[in-house]
Amino acid sequence: MNPPPTIETARLRLRKPVMDDADSIFERYAKDPDVTRYLSWQPHERIEQTRDFVSRCIMGWEDGSVFAYVITLKEEDHPIGTIEIRIEGHRGEIGFALVRTNWGNGYMTEAAQAVTDWALEQEGVYRVQACCDLENQASARVLEKIGMQREGILRRWGIHPNLNAKPRDVYLYARVK
Repeated sequence: MNPPPTIETARLRLRKPVMDDADSIFERYAKDPDVTRYLSWQPHERIEQTRDFVSRCIMGWEDGSVFAYVITLKEEDHPIGTIEIRIEGHRGEIGFALVRTNWGNGYMTEAAQAVTDWALEQEGVYRVQACCDLENQASARVLEKIGMQREGILRRWGIHPNLNAKPRDVYLYARVK
């Protein structure tokens, strides 16, 4: 799989991460408990945690295991979020996070639409899916807006350490071609 290093939408630029993004990611959203509430990791307490995250994102591109994009507004190059896609065989899975001050502007819908569209245009990819906690109505709405359908509930599937140490139920959404 050879995803484009940059994807542009009407208002956004999605690009490969670089180490210089770590400080901005840390300050703007990685340490924010509201942003990380439904994620699989806890808010970062130290910049080193965010540097490790960015390093893993860069390595994912190098080894082809996961393709993380930093989301920026076209007119500026400061990260406002991240979106990643993992391609495994005939399917991909997306996950995302966005700066709280940018919630409600449609940016994540725009980014998720672009990544999902790209993936489904690839030969051999027939499905793009995502999971979200049953309480995470904002992410569920993003997935519905990009044409994903709720397929069901995966019981005790996801651990969201900011809510509970035990696995929680999640919705499974997918779009197929």
